[in-house]
Amino acid sequence: MMEWIQQTDGIWQYVILFVLAAAPLLDVFLVVPLGVALGLNPMAVGVIGFAGNFLIVLLFGFFFKQLSKWRDKRRQKKGITTPSKRETRARRIWEQYGLPGLALVAPGIVGTDLAAILALSFGSSRPRVISWMAISLALWTIALTVGSVYGFGYMNLI
Repeated sequence: MMEWIQQTDGIWQYVILFVLAAAPLLDVFLVVPLGVALGLNPMAVGVIGFAGNFLIVLLFGFFFKQLSKWRDKRRQKKGITTPSKRETRARRIWEQYGLPGLALVAPGIVGTDLAAILALSFGSSRPRVISWMAISLALWTIALTVGSVYGFGYMNLI
């Protein structure tokens, strides 16, 4: 993946990072360190990573009902009746800490996209889910950007 991004020039590297950030299950945990390691502008990488990841949260938030129906049909067709380990873990966090707790630990445990879907399915309102996911994603993006810059700088990789 790194070679693929390195072969492109200029703005196309940022476009690829945006697409990667928008891909389900690829959070800022991958995109931000990757962009910083490639020597791209850390501020731009952080903004691009946030924007791509938050776009998916928005889409899942606005189209939750349709997505939920599709997911239920798919699970029923496959004969899946029990929740996955990720869903069980998210439910435990939800019951213990509520939406803020789930949103703040989601990027590291289940991903912001899945956490948004789960929070909505647990009964949270769409505006609260989107707001808390935005706060969480912003905090994680800042932490990862700063950590990547200083970490790679310390190891003399950038």
